[in-house]
Parts: sequence; C-alpha cells; structure tokens
Amino acid sequence: MPRKSFVPGAALLVTAALAAGLTGCTSGSATGTGGGDGKGGDSTASTQSAQPGRYQTLPEACGLPSRNTVRSMLPGDGQPQSQADAAKIYAGRADVTYDADRRVGCQWTRETSEGTRHLTLDIQRVVSYNAAVSDDDRAQEIYDGKQQAAKIPAGGSESPSAEASPKDAPTDQPTDKGADAGGKKANGGAAAPSATPSDPGAAPGSPLAPRVLENLGDAAFLNDKLVTTDSGVHRDVTVVFRTSNVIVTITYDQWSVDKTKLPESQELQDKARSLAGELADHLSE
Repeated sequence: MPRKSFVPGAALLVTAALAAGLTGCTSGSATGTGGGDGKGGDSTASTQSAQPGRYQTLPEACGLPSRNTVRSMLPGDGQPQSQADAAKIYAGRADVTYDADRRVGCQWTRETSEGTRHLTLDIQRVVSYNAAVSDDDRAQEIYDGKQQAAKIPAGGSESPSAEASPKDAPTDQPTDKGADAGGKKANGGAAAPSATPSDPGAAPGSPLAPRVLENLGDAAFLNDKLVTTDSGVHRDVTVVFRTSNVIVTITYDQWSVDKTKLPESQELQDKARSLAGELADHLSE
C-alpha cells in the first residue's frame, strides 16, 4: 500500500487553525466574562448613582432680600439718617467665602437709641460625594442635624396666627397695674421695680414656641430664644429651611438695653418667617 506523502504546508495550516480556535475560545471567554462584569458594573453604578440636586450655583446673598423687607426688619427710632448711612446699612455686608457656589451669606446691623437689630443670612448648597446618596438626601441629613441641635420637636407644627392666640396668654411687656406711664403709683408712691417676666415664646405649648414650620420649602423649623446678660437682653429668632439641596438659615435678633422691655416674639418671628417665604420664592424661580 503506497505511503501518503507528507505536506509541510498543510500541517502548518492545521496547526495555525487549531491555535486560532483555541485563542478564539480563550478570548471569547475572557471578553464575555470581562464584558459582562463591565456592563453589570456600569448598570449597578447607574442604579446606585443618585440624582444631583436642583441647584448648581447660588445667588448673591446681600441682594436676595428686597430693600423694603430689610428696611422693615431694621427699623429706626425716628432719628434723621443720611442717605449714605442708609445705603450702607441696607446694602449689608457679604460674608467672606472661598467658594461662592457652595456657600454665601450676608449680615445687616442697625443701631438705635433703643437697641440694636441684627439680621444674618446663610445659604449653603449641599453636594453629596456618595454615589448612593443624592444631594437632596444629604441636605436633609444636615437639616435634621440642625433641627436636633436646636431641640425642635419633630412632631410639632406651625402655630396659629397671633389673632388665634388665647386672650389671656402672657405678654412680653412687664406690667404694673398700679403704675402710670411715668413709673409712679396712682396714689403718688413709687412703683416697685418690675421683675423680668418669663419668656412665653420659649414656653412649651405656647403658639410662639420653637416649632416645625409648614408650607416653607421641603422642611423648615423656627427657634426662639431669650437671653439676658449684664449689658441687656436680646431675643434670637432663627428660621432654617431646606429646598432641594440648599439649606437657608436666617438669624434675626434684637438687643434691648432696658431689661424691662423685652423684644417681642410675635414681631420678630413674623418678620423672619416672612423673609424666609420671600427667599424660598426667589430660589424656586
């Protein structure tokens, strides 16, 4: 039986084909595995990547409140005021910031013969660096921390208006029914010195007590503190609200050199609350 002839070229072709087949299987397996992980990873990352917040920049803080609003919150005492002084007071003083897209602020101060009022505005844009936590959720975490630090009841709600307050509710002003406007008794005797009254704004159950506010941003609360010092007495009203990934803090206080004349909760709270609503409307535009 004749022996088949050996063809070197054919052997090489067979060997090359086998090698190519093996390489193709190996590459296909690696590609399939790697590609599957890559796509799966991308899908997972896409699923876990939270949505960014609505706000990517911040407005200029000193120009955000209207001039009329600032005027009403920093009233005078009837003394004449130059246009230059008025312009300086109502223009405010911008906070020093190193990233105006992340945090801005402004401060206003008005000194009178009756005392001093301060208004401070702080606006923070929150950015989450966790792909699984959205900017809004991170902002809510920060807001919750502020509410807890202020010891605001989580289940509370905004109080009724001043007109709905009980008629027998205590007032901020000390009274002496036996004394006239000049501080003398009706019978001619000297009026006894009035003790500093308790603070109804901070009393639990009072309509002016620290509380959660409704219909203001995504979440909001108001805090009210009365502080007496050797130099006088001051009331600090703070309103904090969150809208998407921005947290706004308004601090409004009034100092009185006369400890018997306490700054009124109702006035300060109403003005701070009104400013908060104005700012929330501007931010939502």
